[in-house]
Amino acid sequence: MTTPERPESDLGWALGTVMRSYLRGIDEVVADVPGGPRGYQVLAAAGRGEASSQLALAQHLGVDRTVMTYLLDDLEAAGLVERRPDPADRRARRVGLTPDGSARLCTLERRLRCAEERVLAPLAEEERTVLRELLARIALGAAPVNPCQVAEEMQAQDAAVSASRGRAPRRSAAAPTPRPGTPRAATPASPR
Repeated sequence: MTTPERPESDLGWALGTVMRSYLRGIDEVVADVPGGPRGYQVLAAAGRGEASSQLALAQHLGVDRTVMTYLLDDLEAAGLVERRPDPADRRARRVGLTPDGSARLCTLERRLRCAEERVLAPLAEEERTVLRELLARIALGAAPVNPCQVAEEMQAQDAAVSASRGRAPRRSAAAPTPRPGTPRAATPASPR
């Protein structure tokens, strides 16, 4: 077995470096959204109509239903979503975007695209398209992996490395601390 001459030739190094750069850019974009990346994911899923009820939305995003309730409370207080009774089931609540929520989602999506473009800046437009297609093929061909769990594991590894070097870990909006007495979600939602 040979050792690569340059770190750039190591796939793990390259993927990790790109992922950290991407996550930093995403953190900046969603920092002012209640719940950070999770809040963005709720807005995006509600905007696309991916889940019909509050419970379905929690299941779709892999967020504990109690944490989802608090997250929706915060998004509703910010005027971004509204919960309405489901006409088919009085116990269920439908989650929808408010006009402010729709406008905010559009702004966030533009800003996220700009953050992605900054990460991909060293590539020509055609190369960016090819890279996206190749990464999608690899991702779809990989064993079923929850991207939210991967991001959480990466953050835990970064925290462990920082702790071993005597530095405080970087706080990320990707995994906001739940309210006291609230169970932690199984996996945080990823911005993309």
